[in-house]
Amino acid sequence: MTDLIIPKEFKHKYTATVRFHEVDMLGVCNNAVYINFFETARLEYIKTAGLMPGKGIFSDGKIFFMVRNEINYRDHAYYDDVLDIYSKISFIKNSSFGYDHLIVKHKTGKIIVDGKGVVVYVDPQTKKSATLTDDFINKVKAFEPSVKIIRE
Repeated sequence: MTDLIIPKEFKHKYTATVRFHEVDMLGVCNNAVYINFFETARLEYIKTAGLMPGKGIFSDGKIFFMVRNEINYRDHAYYDDVLDIYSKISFIKNSSFGYDHLIVKHKTGKIIVDGKGVVVYVDPQTKKSATLTDDFINKVKAFEPSVKIIRE
């Protein structure tokens, strides 16, 4: 493995192995699969950061919508490659927050994908964006001291 150094602010890592049904006829991991890796990493992140409701996802009636995904492909993954997906919440605004992601090929230590995502908290009754709770913000700040708080 090379001496790639993941920035220390990426405290969360999820590891996945590219499965047979995730590759195309050239044996390359399909580009859409990386969005699935990001999604799974985000769910694992919220568990690790203490953001998951006690009775499990969706049990508290709160709604969060993914409103943006951005991805940059730098290299390919292939069947049976082990990938380390690093995630962090990089900013919090009034009703939204953003993730940064890196996908690293475990064998080489090379970043093969980077990306970002934005999630919006939605009021369950009105289905419109709502202000994130202080509890949410405090939990994120405890897990991610480098998070930028951008309140308008």
